[in-house]
Amino acid sequence: MLKAIKKIKMRTKHLDLGILFIFVILSTIGVIMIYSASMVSASKGALTGGAPIEANFFMKRQYLFSVLGFILMLFISMYFNINALKSISVQKFMVIGTIALLLLTLLIGKEVNGSRNWINLGLFSVQSSEFLKLVAIFYLAFIIDKLLTNKRDYKLKNLVPPLGILGVGLVLVLMQGDLGGMLLTVTIIASILMYSDIKNKIKVQILAVTSIPTVLYIIYTLVFDSKNLYRMKRIKVVLDPFKYENDDGYQLTNALVSISNGGIFGRGLGNGILKLGYLPEPHTDFIFTVISEELGLIGVIFILIMYGFIIFKGFTYANKTNNHFYKLICVGVVSYLFMQVFINLGGVSGLIPLTGVTLPLLSYGGSSILSISIALGIMLAVIREIKKEERYK
Repeated sequence: MLKAIKKIKMRTKHLDLGILFIFVILSTIGVIMIYSASMVSASKGALTGGAPIEANFFMKRQYLFSVLGFILMLFISMYFNINALKSISVQKFMVIGTIALLLLTLLIGKEVNGSRNWINLGLFSVQSSEFLKLVAIFYLAFIIDKLLTNKRDYKLKNLVPPLGILGVGLVLVLMQGDLGGMLLTVTIIASILMYSDIKNKIKVQILAVTSIPTVLYIIYTLVFDSKNLYRMKRIKVVLDPFKYENDDGYQLTNALVSISNGGIFGRGLGNGILKLGYLPEPHTDFIFTVISEELGLIGVIFILIMYGFIIFKGFTYANKTNNHFYKLICVGVVSYLFMQVFINLGGVSGLIPLTGVTLPLLSYGGSSILSISIALGIMLAVIREIKKEERYK
């Protein structure tokens, strides 16, 4: 027994307990707020196509996924050998497996809210685009570390194939109708490239190569693709939401009203009004509006500080190491977290068009929780190694 305790102490010695603690706080807040946001609508059948379910249905599932996510993150952070991700066979398995899963989802996936990006695994469904975010971080960190280590391969032509492979994944996500997931993955890739030590000349070349198809796609999808005209409407709504409050701006205007109702201290837990049929997805995409209305500005600032703490820690450790692989994984994970928070909050507050991106650890969704849990677990495993480096120095 004493040996087991001693081993656990050794494993946790180099962990960043602050990040683990923040994970627990945010997950707990998420479970509570999902119950508050969904209890009435669930019991009335408003969230299940008219079929009434238990008031605590979504809360119980979120709790189970949160516990599973924490166990997964803790296990990875304590026992996973981060250098296993430097194995070519492991990288091939991750990349090929993710592309195959995206293809499978496109063929037999379940359509939800106009996007075919869910695949049914029986007990629950998985959003396959979540795995591409993780693979983009680990694969790009591996490739750039390899190129920087071997200066002879430090050329644009050696970065184009890996970026092309990730581009295939992005196209598949786009074909599934998940524009938000595609944009989030693109920003993760861009953040890693910009933060890396590759030459600025190569960064500019990559930007030039990728910007042309991106601009062409944006023009096509906004102007010529009749299936995606709703995206143009979302841009129009952002510019003047209350002009369209009874039509295309219904979601955004109610979200803004919900946020403004909270004031400084909020209406009190469970006392929100706009969640009662005025917001289409109060427990998922619009959970922030429920938090704002019930916990007020104080609650919002507290949550933003929690996110900020993880992001600050990630960048701090990235700047402490000279190991390119460790550095880029930390940057990739905190970019993932930051951009997902920004896109969600920007969408529901009218800063940018709505994209359907969830709020990490707070919005309802098993795939999102498991994805961010794995990402944070890997970052904690990297931090463990960085701390060991510091100790040896």
